[in-house]
Amino acid sequence: MATTTATATVAPKYWSGGRSPFNVEYGKLMMWYFLMSDAFTFGAFLIAYGTTRFAANGWPNPNEVFKSYPGAGEHPNAPLVFVSVMTFILIVSSVTMVLAVQAGHEMKKSRVVFNLILTIIGGLAFLGCQAWEWTHLHAEGAWWGHNPFLNSNGSVGHQDFTNFFFTITGFHGFHVFSGVIINIVMLIMTLLGVFEKRGHYLMIEKAGLYWHFVDLVWVFVFTCFYLI
Repeated sequence: MATTTATATVAPKYWSGGRSPFNVEYGKLMMWYFLMSDAFTFGAFLIAYGTTRFAANGWPNPNEVFKSYPGAGEHPNAPLVFVSVMTFILIVSSVTMVLAVQAGHEMKKSRVVFNLILTIIGGLAFLGCQAWEWTHLHAEGAWWGHNPFLNSNGSVGHQDFTNFFFTITGFHGFHVFSGVIINIVMLIMTLLGVFEKRGHYLMIEKAGLYWHFVDLVWVFVFTCFYLI
């Protein structure tokens, strides 16, 4: 009887304390839930793209679509060169985000500020590259509802190629833009000493989870459009 009573009193204390059963802070757990749902959205887009592509009789060759890129004209490795630059920018920004989170754990405000600034610059540089590429493709006649590129077999280009390309890369670009805005907010809060007053930089870590997710998704996006 005594054991039953002790169990009944201990259990409510554990659950009413607001502690996650996975031993994860509530806000971080909710961020993981959001990222999972967002991953399903990107997954649905990419699955739809793959299904449409392999169900079609013909599809544009990325080596032909991206045979020229902004500022350098035609180049045999154009699909790899330009997208590699964009990917490198995101990878570096992901590293600086890790450094910002680490600096937060060590309560080093100046290092958090420095690395957040570098991360923001990286995000803006990526968006600039994407805007440059979109402008270049639009000048060639590519846009939603219009595909000027022939299929690999020489037939008229499948319109869904450009529809998917601009929709999925645009959706990813929107996420990068959102991440930049979030990091700017984190930077302002850091400069104002908000996290110093709280005694932790946990929000920086949550912003870092989002930023790493955006970087990871890009790997799948550029593989589908530029390499396959």
